[in-house]
Amino acid sequence: MKFFETNQNTAERVVRFIVAIFLLPAPLVFQNNPFAISQAIVGGVLIFNALSGICVIYRLFGTNTCKV
Repeated sequence: MKFFETNQNTAERVVRFIVAIFLLPAPLVFQNNPFAISQAIVGGVLIFNALSGICVIYRLFGTNTCKV
């Protein structure tokens, strides 16, 4: 299925994973305020992107950073 093809290169996936590691524990560090929860949600989206290699925003704009 074309929708589930990887559209991120490896370096980008690694950077997203590292950023997600710092954002996910935000509610534990900064208590349960809306900003910390939104950081954790962004971290969850980034961890999904890093592990799957699929970015929905890239898909909407037709961007692909993988080597052809």
